[in-house]
Amino acid sequence: MSTIAAIIGRIMLAAIFILSGLNKVIDPAATAEYIEGATTLPGSLALPTGVFELVLGLMLAIGLMTRISAILLAAFSLLTIFFFHNQFGDQQQLTAALKNLAMAGGLLVVFAYGQMRGSFDHMRERNRARKAELRAAHAEGKAEGMAATGAD
Repeated sequence: MSTIAAIIGRIMLAAIFILSGLNKVIDPAATAEYIEGATTLPGSLALPTGVFELVLGLMLAIGLMTRISAILLAAFSLLTIFFFHNQFGDQQQLTAALKNLAMAGGLLVVFAYGQMRGSFDHMRERNRARKAELRAAHAEGKAEGMAATGAD
């Protein structure tokens, strides 16, 4: 049951980045205008930011390079607070900052437990371990065969 909850939680965390990234990729001009109006950052960051969010969101959702995706998205969420939602006297900005803080916290949990069952990373690691066991058993069998042949 905890595996299912972890998978659903990971997908739910990823959804906000996927949708936000899609929005930025589809309409980078609006995002560029927002970036330039809210910060001193260049608007040319809109499209790369959208691609970043979209790609890492998808990677997080399917569980590919989960820990790296989670830590990068957590850092991105915290940077968003620093650059965009730093007017804590404004209730909307405070709410957005707390939302990003909560997302960063959830992403840190994914970072800590990201290699668990239900992720592509876990399946890949399990297959690696099985292949290593097979190679070891094969080598052991060869060694026993050589010893039996040499003893005769």
